Amino acid sequence: MTVVALVPAAGQGTRLGLNIPKAFVTLKDRSLLERAVDGLLASGAVDEVVVMVPPDMIERARELVPRARVVVGGAERTDSVRAGLAAAGSADLVLVHDAARPLTPGPMIERVVAALRAGASAVIPVLPVADTIKRVGPDGAVEATVDRADLRAVQTPQGFSAAALRAAYDAAPGELATDDAGLVERAGGTVVTVPGDPLALKITTAFDLRVAEVLAQEQR
Repeated sequence: MTVVALVPAAGQGTRLGLNIPKAFVTLKDRSLLERAVDGLLASGAVDEVVVMVPPDMIERARELVPRARVVVGGAERTDSVRAGLAAAGSADLVLVHDAARPLTPGPMIERVVAALRAGASAVIPVLPVADTIKRVGPDGAVEATVDRADLRAVQTPQGFSAAALRAAYDAAPGELATDDAGLVERAGGTVVTVPGDPLALKITTAFDLRVAEVLAQEQR
């Protein structure tokens, strides 16, 4: 079964406080995009990578990730994933991976693909929630303390049978979502989990980038 990984990389990453799309931010002399794509291919579990970027970054992306196919993404993440699905052709299995998770280890990627090959139609890597969770009202007052025993933080790559992901997107035309598995759930699909990895942290803020720089140095 052919595995194609889609990497949405058209987001601006305004919370990083920089003036370039987040995927093109440098982490220890290499862009987040390069690290994410190289990690997917190095895992040995992915046959092809499709990257979706802003129109004005097409040539730059092709220079950075020559082993990936680069296409124009959209204004929203869902638009980019739709563009990636269109480029994925006859792929049997599809991964959707954040460029902002540049240190994702290969074994975690392998776990997602292995679960798909074993018959799951949707797979997400997860970590237990360590912090106490409070439900807070509009006025800032705590309404309840949420039992975290059954809660999980979701990472990427999320994996799908191509049919399941296409069906979920077809069932939600125009809908915006930050989580592809959520679309599959709403379409009636079953989503299973595999263990995630703390190294697959998402870089959203300048603090996250500093943490990733330390981790990247340790990996080296």
